[in-house]
Amino acid sequence: MSADTVIYLGREALFTVLLVSAPILGSSLLIGILISLFQATTHLQEQTLTFVPKIVGVLAVIVLFGSWMMNVMLSYMSNLYINMNSFVK
Repeated sequence: MSADTVIYLGREALFTVLLVSAPILGSSLLIGILISLFQATTHLQEQTLTFVPKIVGVLAVIVLFGSWMMNVMLSYMSNLYINMNSFVK
């Protein structure tokens, strides 16, 4: 296995991880910012207030984007298995 092949496989793996995790991380970030703005405007400084909305938001994103995430991961893995012979040479 050449260095170019290893770099290609690593790049594709990182791209797939970023692509699959982006909706979950983005929604969690957005919900965290909204809750922080709410806490700043109401002077309510409760540390546990952010957990429940983030959990519900992440669950909703998984329900909405779960099939797309699974298709991205399955296409990456099928591409990896199909081209396994060319990687090992």
